[in-house]
Amino acid sequence: MQTTFKANIARLAGLLVLTGTLAACGGGGSEGVTGAATSADPSPVATNPVQQPGTNHAPTITGNAITTASASKAYSFTPTAADADGDTLTFSITSKPSWATFDAKTGRLSGTPTNAQAGSYEEIVISVTDGVATATLAQFAITVEAAQATTKSVMVSWTPPTTNSDGTSLTNLSGYRIMYGTQAGNYSQSVTVGSAGVTSFTLDNLEAGQQYHVVMVSVNASGAESEVSQEVVVNLT
Repeated sequence: MQTTFKANIARLAGLLVLTGTLAACGGGGSEGVTGAATSADPSPVATNPVQQPGTNHAPTITGNAITTASASKAYSFTPTAADADGDTLTFSITSKPSWATFDAKTGRLSGTPTNAQAGSYEEIVISVTDGVATATLAQFAITVEAAQATTKSVMVSWTPPTTNSDGTSLTNLSGYRIMYGTQAGNYSQSVTVGSAGVTSFTLDNLEAGQQYHVVMVSVNASGAESEVSQEVVVNLT
């Protein structure tokens, strides 16, 4: 950016005074006549000229904006700006995402989008000014990705028993009890299936990324339980 400055230069008009002797012609001698003549100085000298102010240096702004964000996770980007003159800087933004806030003092763009705000936010431009000149960061876009489910489900299936432990026919089966947990042999949670005819059940709200250990027992009409089944290990990655 170029700026033109005008300076008013004070000029002092000077007068040059000439002194000389003029000779008059005539009989009998000469008469001395003293006269004076003036002449304006054709080249006046500038006195105490006004100095031109120094040239303003435009601020600078740099930074690689983070172009992806995840729903339910905090996003933050702050550019780096400087000014050689030490001027106070003010930031501005265009096409700010609706889920974000912007700090005009630091240039920080931040926020936490939701799953409903997943999508692409285009033509974002961050600028900085020292009040005279402006510098602009390259235009960028932010893509908000929907958060992956934090819980998962597992379907457990089995074959109903037909005999008691003594080998006699099982005639009073009433249901099952499924036990599970994140450590082998330690089943901190359980659910009761109250029907003998059911052969599968879905365990909901299991934490994603965890390993679960699942066992079950059969229950007869008297409330007696069978031995614990073989443990099944499920990785929810």
